Amino acid sequence: MLLSLSLRTVMLVVILYGPVNKIYDPSILEEIKNKKKRQKHDIERTKWAKFTYIGRETKFITKIFNNSNIRIALSANNTMEKLLTTKQEHVKSKYDKYQLKCPTCNIKYIGQTGRLFKTRFQGHLRDFKYNNRKSKFAQHLLDKQHSVDKMENTMDIKHITSKGKMMDTIEKYYIYRETKLNNQINDKLTVQPNIIFETLVRQDPQLKK
Repeated sequence: MLLSLSLRTVMLVVILYGPVNKIYDPSILEEIKNKKKRQKHDIERTKWAKFTYIGRETKFITKIFNNSNIRIALSANNTMEKLLTTKQEHVKSKYDKYQLKCPTCNIKYIGQTGRLFKTRFQGHLRDFKYNNRKSKFAQHLLDKQHSVDKMENTMDIKHITSKGKMMDTIEKYYIYRETKLNNQINDKLTVQPNIIFETLVRQDPQLKK
């Protein structure tokens, strides 16, 4: 005959510690029940988040979740599928995160594009030339009456990844970082507090100065 959980628990106590009438306290069973309920509740509340391991930055970020109900799963970026993908196939699906630096005051603009860098730079240059304020970078040059320079002295590639949430997040991070340095011409009103970004910038040697 199968024994109930409570009876099995009592028998285990008897085997380990002696007769129930000598040491058994009803509160013991209640405590065990409550502990099991808490464990079940904790399991149900636990959530998982996946991070691609890129080095010590990943460790700093994942520490944020140590005392939360979020468990961390790490993944590698150099999967077999990516290693076997040809360079041409890889580039077709990627978008580029770039940075433009004002030649006069060194303030920066962060942007992203799926086009050639030269094509995107010429777009900013055209806005500057024809006094078109669609480009934040061109708007800065026009308002401050700053000069323009060659592409190789102005544009810098920051990151290459697939278009979507990842690209948008990377863009937000670079804008957040430059905002901390008071060195960006993107819309400062769009910069929101972010504990993960804050953890990263604290490790940035340039921001520790």
